[in-house]
Amino acid sequence: MKDTRSSSRRPASGSPAGSPPASEAPGLAARRAAAEAVLAVLETGHPLEETLDRLTRGLEDRDRALARMIAATTLRRLGSLRALLKTLLERGIPDKARRVEVLILTGAAQILFMDVPDHAAVGTTVTLVGEQAATAGFKGLANAVLRRITREGRTVLPDAADQPEWLVEGWTAAYGPAQGEAISRALAQEAPLDLTARENPAALAEKLGGRLLPTGSIRLVEAGNVTALPGFAEGEWWVQDAAAALPARLLRPAAGMTIADLCAAPGGKTAQLAAAGARVVAVDRSGPRLRRLKANLARLNLSADIVEADATRLNAGPFDGVLIDAPCSATGTIRRHPEVAWTKAPGDIASLADLQTRLLSHAADMVKPGGVLVYSTCSLEPEEGERQVAAFLERRPDFVRDPVTPGEGGIPAEWINAEGEVRTLPTHLPDEDPRFAGLDGFFAARLRRG
Repeated sequence: MKDTRSSSRRPASGSPAGSPPASEAPGLAARRAAAEAVLAVLETGHPLEETLDRLTRGLEDRDRALARMIAATTLRRLGSLRALLKTLLERGIPDKARRVEVLILTGAAQILFMDVPDHAAVGTTVTLVGEQAATAGFKGLANAVLRRITREGRTVLPDAADQPEWLVEGWTAAYGPAQGEAISRALAQEAPLDLTARENPAALAEKLGGRLLPTGSIRLVEAGNVTALPGFAEGEWWVQDAAAALPARLLRPAAGMTIADLCAAPGGKTAQLAAAGARVVAVDRSGPRLRRLKANLARLNLSADIVEADATRLNAGPFDGVLIDAPCSATGTIRRHPEVAWTKAPGDIASLADLQTRLLSHAADMVKPGGVLVYSTCSLEPEEGERQVAAFLERRPDFVRDPVTPGEGGIPAEWINAEGEVRTLPTHLPDEDPRFAGLDGFFAARLRRG
């Protein structure tokens, strides 16, 4: 997620993506920004949200939302969309014409998966293909392919996984063929919006017209502008996936406890611990992310001791509890961050697992005798979860598992493995309305020092 080459591209008119000329067709700037964002993710690994924020600067809120939806939908469905192009184009698209491929992919995503008029998806895509001299020769191809998709619809869509093969194979090996396929399909769905209430979640759910989940999180769909929702300015809640809200609760935070939250930014778990009355030491190595954490706590009228440091070298404690929400592959969050599937490689998991091992070993020394260490990752990969904890317990006989029991914190038995660890999957929380279904994939283990 490093290079900025794609952000320097400009349409033939010379106008940046975020500043369309007054005569430009409605929605064209949003679609241009979406395609440029997808291209940046695929070519350079840029984070989608950061890229979209830059490319949509100056657009109206409606166009910003359209760009975000097109880009996210394209990346979420990229596997099947690429398989579709392969069936429709025997010779494929030349490597030098990657921008053309991305534009056709974003057009196809609108036709197949979004509530967008077919003529708008086709017309704007063809216009964008023709904007640059290097791609203008492909206008006829783009028009023909997209018009065929409008005629034949989903009947031409292959039954292909929407994530890279190596990821799906790993999930199949870890969870079985049926569950592996179900995880892949669940990750292709857009995630709902989950909130954590500072207090009284039942009352907040009623106030917002949301659904109170068994774990205490509040689930909304079609929330629109989040900052405009009731209670935002007053600091009554914060955005946090229902699965991400579980690890902090495993510490059973209460007044009188001192808890270290390592890798704390942007602060959702710190806020949970502070709202429960604990004194929190929030640690993160990123200054900019800590500034965001401070701003979030200020809005929520909560406080914590904030420390900018590398958690693998921090000399602190002993603490009643330590929470490590460790850096990881984040494969459990693909619903929310679909670029994750396309910016990770198998070798990344091994290097991240090494960092997690070092974090666990160092954090263990910060826990006082009788204290609790909670380790969590937003990953579906056993190397970053179950296997990491098993290896830690072999190294540290002074720690034992403190098993999570069914019903604790509203956690159902099917989210708890045989070792008493929490393992959520994107297939959990099924619902007849798919907009309300699913969870981020998360792992969490509670360990007690003897």
